[in-house]
Amino acid sequence: MSVCVRAVVRVLVLQAAWALGGGQVRYSVPEEAKGGTVVGRLAQDLGLEAGEAEARRLRLVSQGRRASVEVSGASGALVVSSRLDREELCGKSAPCALRLEVLLERPLRVFHVEVEVTDINDNAPLFPAATKNLSIAELSLPGSRFPLEGASDADIGANAQLSYTLSPSEHFALELQKKNERNIIPYLVLKKPLDRESLAEHRLLLTASDGGRPSLTGTVELVVSVLDVNDNAPQFNQSVYKVQVLESAAEGTLVAQVSATDLDEGSNSEVTYSASNFIPLSGRDLISVNAQTGEIRLVGPLDFEDVSVFDFRIEARDKGTPSLSGHCSVELEVLDVNDNAPEVWVTSLSVPVAEDASLGTVVALLSVSDRDSGSNGRVRCAVWPPSPFGLVATFAGSYSLVLREALDRERVSEYEVEVRAEDGGAPPLRASRGLRVPVSDVNDNAPAFAQAVYTVLARENNAAGAELARLWARDPDEAGNGRVSYSVAEGGAGSGSGSGSGSGSGWRPASSYVSVDAESGRLWALQPLDYEELQVLQFEVRAVDAGEPPLCGNATVQLFVVDENDNAPALLPPAGGGPGPWAAGEASASASAPGSLWAWAAWGAPAGQVVAKIRAVDADSGYNAWLRYELWEPRGKGPFRVGLYSGEVSTARALEEADGPRQRLLIVVRDHGEPSRSATATLSVSLVEGAEAALAAAGAVSAGAGLRPAAGAEGGAAAAAAAAAAAAAAATNVWLVVAICAVSSLFLLAVVLYGASRWAPRAAVLSGPGPATLVCASEVGSWSYSQRQSRSLCVADGAGKSDLMVFSPNCPPPPGPAPKETPQELPALLDTVSATRPPLAP
Repeated sequence: MSVCVRAVVRVLVLQAAWALGGGQVRYSVPEEAKGGTVVGRLAQDLGLEAGEAEARRLRLVSQGRRASVEVSGASGALVVSSRLDREELCGKSAPCALRLEVLLERPLRVFHVEVEVTDINDNAPLFPAATKNLSIAELSLPGSRFPLEGASDADIGANAQLSYTLSPSEHFALELQKKNERNIIPYLVLKKPLDRESLAEHRLLLTASDGGRPSLTGTVELVVSVLDVNDNAPQFNQSVYKVQVLESAAEGTLVAQVSATDLDEGSNSEVTYSASNFIPLSGRDLISVNAQTGEIRLVGPLDFEDVSVFDFRIEARDKGTPSLSGHCSVELEVLDVNDNAPEVWVTSLSVPVAEDASLGTVVALLSVSDRDSGSNGRVRCAVWPPSPFGLVATFAGSYSLVLREALDRERVSEYEVEVRAEDGGAPPLRASRGLRVPVSDVNDNAPAFAQAVYTVLARENNAAGAELARLWARDPDEAGNGRVSYSVAEGGAGSGSGSGSGSGSGWRPASSYVSVDAESGRLWALQPLDYEELQVLQFEVRAVDAGEPPLCGNATVQLFVVDENDNAPALLPPAGGGPGPWAAGEASASASAPGSLWAWAAWGAPAGQVVAKIRAVDADSGYNAWLRYELWEPRGKGPFRVGLYSGEVSTARALEEADGPRQRLLIVVRDHGEPSRSATATLSVSLVEGAEAALAAAGAVSAGAGLRPAAGAEGGAAAAAAAAAAAAAAATNVWLVVAICAVSSLFLLAVVLYGASRWAPRAAVLSGPGPATLVCASEVGSWSYSQRQSRSLCVADGAGKSDLMVFSPNCPPPPGPAPKETPQELPALLDTVSATRPPLAP
């Protein structure tokens, strides 16, 4: 437990030190250190455990420059790999620092390490030449000063601070003048007048010592020749010339022109110029001075990044004997131009990037640099296109390419990213680096159907296994994330219910009717469909992909069953009585075992008088349920006709005694399907006298019957419904029945008293062995869709019909039980009778 605590404390301390240090590790190592010398325990300073450096591949990132140091894989220490020469690496620059990038994987992290190479005193002062010749006129006055070429030391700091000493001499002394921080000029000072005749040449030893420990020295022999009588030396118009020149200046460019004058005459005033004492020494190859004119010109290319300032001295010497010289200093400052484009390196790249990667995810690490200085070396970086990636500056010259916006592989699967760098020069220089960033897929898209609702039409009586439709859902993901399987999710219908609701013989799921292929989305029928059982089946089809986790989409399928003409018309029983034995035939078939129906009609009834109405329904729909009525027997010009679409049996002409006491009609009910189907009914019409017809009509009204079949049977569903409706109205219409009976009695009494009438009232009486039922003719026809359609006994087209209907009470009672209900049509019956009474004879 204590070991863990100490480890945690150590990590926290290292992280705090890391934060305080700006996120950078600094080491120092002396130059000329031997290979294998440990610069620093890098892994330990980064807070890594033993062996973690090698496991996480701790290494240096090369930027095209030999670093001379490397990371030991086993220990994680930073060691010297090759010779370190500070002068070779940095020249005169101080401090001399190697800026390194250290990469650590799993997770990916980058650290910045700075190794300072410290100077050691490994370079002795060096004079330009081993011997220096000086010519001094013998007339030179004591105190005259003669500048000497100083030594140079490649070291820096204290190791490059030079001091000079002169060998003992009675005539000369050494004087040092500190020109600036970089340069100390030694002067040879005349202490005592010279006498050429006694000593024409003086040999002195000038020693330069640096400030190192131990100190290193360099020497130059000064050979002083004493000249005679040229007592005026050339003089420059200024002692120091400060000149600036662009580093892009071409060879031959005139930098400056110096001028010196000599007060002597003749050859003693003719001056020649020469340059010497270049600091650094490379200036001798780049700068020249015209000996005659004093023009300073460039003879080589300048590079601000190598040397920014040249110091040198120009000597003006006359041609006297001995010749005299004057000196001036020149400081040539090289001005930087934007001649170096930025450089961009990709130090690490982590691809592909998942499309659900969080914002801020690091995709790549980049390093940017520019060798220019100032604004020319100030680099701005940008990424193109500007989205979905962006750049984040981590340290000076280091950037991270991070995710700025959410990715969508289905929209863009791969990005070509260009990192652009531009410096602040005028004109600016640019560089770029291209990166290819692929996007990996995740399951982020659910399958989507082309339609939210599919409408499918299927003919009834289809074969089991028939293909009904093909559904298709699109998933833009790839591989398993985009592989879709289909299934029937939910839905169903009640068998025996045309609307698909759960009534009839029970609710059935949609999977018992249809099935969907899991791969292709084909919708199959599992069994033949029956329009009369099922008209609409609504269910959902689900599409699920194979991703993890799987996503799904739904679509609603509305399956409409298209009707086929598979049902023959069904004849309805009379509304007033029980159902009779009707006969139904197949399509295009003649009547087989037809039923008999009785009705009454009075002789002399006018043409168009309605005798009866045949009612039928068809369980099919549309044209398949549109019925038409045809009179098969008797054919030709019989006394009766049938309405084509109304089913009303009416007189075709006035009835006569010659037509006989009874007419047998064979009526065929046929639908409009292909092929058509039909049913037949037999109607027996009894022809009676007008008085008998009236009495039959009254008896029929009191019995509450309309049409009666020849043979009674148990009541069906339709007759029971009509009887129930009549019973409900009987209580309210009892007084109407009494009134009808009274009117009928008065009418018969009038017939007996007056004996004859001008004309017999023409009435249509439907006679049969049972009570009569009022039937109203309709010109509209019958358009039946199903057995649930309205089954009204009377459908009147208007109140202005001229039909005369008289019911005779003398009709024999039916063999079956008489109904106890009074039909609902009694008010219409009263209106019809009163409107058609004949006028009384005077």
